[in-house]
Amino acid sequence: MAKKRRPQTKAAGPRVANGEIPVVGAREPCPCGSGRRYKACHGREAAHAVTELVQRPFEGLPGECDWVALRELVPAATVGLTLAEGLPEGVPSVTLATVLPMAWPALRRDNGTVLLGLQNDTPSGDISRDLADTLRRALTAEPGTPVAAERAPGDGPRLQDLLDPNGTFSPTLHEGFEFWLEDAANATGEVAASLERANAAAIPTARLTGVEAAYWCETLEKNHLRWVMSHSEEKLLDALARLHAAGASSLGENTRLVGSFRAHGLTVPVWDLPRGMSAEDTEKPAVDLAERLAEALASDAPLTPEQRRARGGLTNRQVTLS
Repeated sequence: MAKKRRPQTKAAGPRVANGEIPVVGAREPCPCGSGRRYKACHGREAAHAVTELVQRPFEGLPGECDWVALRELVPAATVGLTLAEGLPEGVPSVTLATVLPMAWPALRRDNGTVLLGLQNDTPSGDISRDLADTLRRALTAEPGTPVAAERAPGDGPRLQDLLDPNGTFSPTLHEGFEFWLEDAANATGEVAASLERANAAAIPTARLTGVEAAYWCETLEKNHLRWVMSHSEEKLLDALARLHAAGASSLGENTRLVGSFRAHGLTVPVWDLPRGMSAEDTEKPAVDLAERLAEALASDAPLTPEQRRARGGLTNRQVTLS
């Protein structure tokens, strides 16, 4: 028996502006006059712009590895941003923050300064374009107001277009979220309570100074080092496998390389550390490991059977965050 055809209903089409072609329902005729449905014509381009995942959204920005770390690993940090065209009149500074109160995408303070939140959910597959759109709106927002989340135009600028490619990216890590407020010491009522709750949930974290984008953190059972690296994933896993097979992948006694995860197109190896091993204690072992890793990365020799087994173990313990 032939299946009954379901009656066609108009579905809401993608709400993305697409040049001069108006947005209509997905099943409606495309306004361009092609005779095809919108979803099969110009709507396809609009939907693609919204949903396409950009694997490395921070590629090309100064400090790409630290962008990834602040997005995924660090609870409380700020970074001053340098705009390619300079600061607009009435905006003394622009600061990237890991997270803002009430999960606001951005905030323009009473004094005109702009805070841009990094750890918010974004509506499209391109975090860089979404953040750039939020930043542009924050620059013209009324002082003293938060900036709401909106869907960015598919052809809008990205962070790579707005930020100075020669600027620096130097994160400042904080023990808590007092940077939310201009006068945190005198906070009272619900504001003080909200700040206290956020501070209680923050995991102590420190950025190592001797190597790039390596972040130590303290947890109840053990400490960890999570190191964001920009090397090709295949090349990096080969190098780590060479070290692991040689017993040279650790950061010292009672430490071990436990695996890695992917985040925004980069690979992040993770080491378990003893509970008493501080960030300062981790500095020299990390520098020494960086030297061994550089030598392993330079090798083009085929992996030995033992190295292949080590690589397989690392791959099996790899997860993807984004």
